[in-house]
Order: sequence, then structure tokens, then C-alpha cells
Amino acid sequence: MRLRDRRRQDKPEIIIIPMIDIMFFLLVFFMMSTLYMVNMKTVDVDMPQAQHAETKLSVTYVVTLRQDGSLWLEDKPITETDLLNRAAAENRKDNHFAVVLRADQQLDYGMVMALLDRFKGEGITHIGLAAASAGGR
Repeated sequence: MRLRDRRRQDKPEIIIIPMIDIMFFLLVFFMMSTLYMVNMKTVDVDMPQAQHAETKLSVTYVVTLRQDGSLWLEDKPITETDLLNRAAAENRKDNHFAVVLRADQQLDYGMVMALLDRFKGEGITHIGLAAASAGGR
């Protein structure tokens, strides 16, 4: 039986490759999990598609107008007067207040324009229309 020589000491080594693998795995895991958390506070609606839809992250209110005409603020139903009152109050507090309107593609165009007009009447000028991405950027 061969014994180790006590006088000969190997230098300790740190193997970094497995640590890099784990860090990449964690990075991908957190990226994927945050992508699925983005639409959790919205109501499912069939939005029209656009080739050059852009993502804006500085949005205060996400309003959904469903095919049946119901209004939703993020994931909670709301009446139009409550929505307009809350949005107007928030607009007075914050100069960068922004609203994104998610409307069903089967919805009457007049209903969308009427809601946009009411927002404009309350002094809200930063309004966006949401679309599903069909490629593009």
C-alpha cells in the first residue's frame, strides 16, 4: 500500500467552471421567471398584432377594455367614472403619468375612441395603445 508523502503538499485549486455554469443557470432562470410575471396583472384579451410594437416600461395604469365593454384596471374590474377619477387624481400628482389601453380587436372602434376622448377630457395626455407583437422589434 502506498501512502502519501506528508512533505509534498499540492496547492489547493478552485474549479471555477461549475460555478460559472450555476451562475448562468440562475441568470436564465430569473430572466424567464420575470418574463412570465409581466402579464400577471392583466386580463386576457385578444389584442391586434403589430409588426413594430414597442415595449414601454414607464406605465402607471394598464387599462383593459374587453369585448363585452367591461373595463379593468390591471386585473380588477372598475367602472368608467371610478377609473377616470382615479386617473385624473394620479395625473395631478405625477407629471409623468401614463396610461396604456389594451382593447380587444373585435371591439367597436367608437368605444375605444370614446374612452380615449374621456381620458383626454380629464387632462391625461400620455396614452398608449397596446398591441401583441407580431415579430418586428
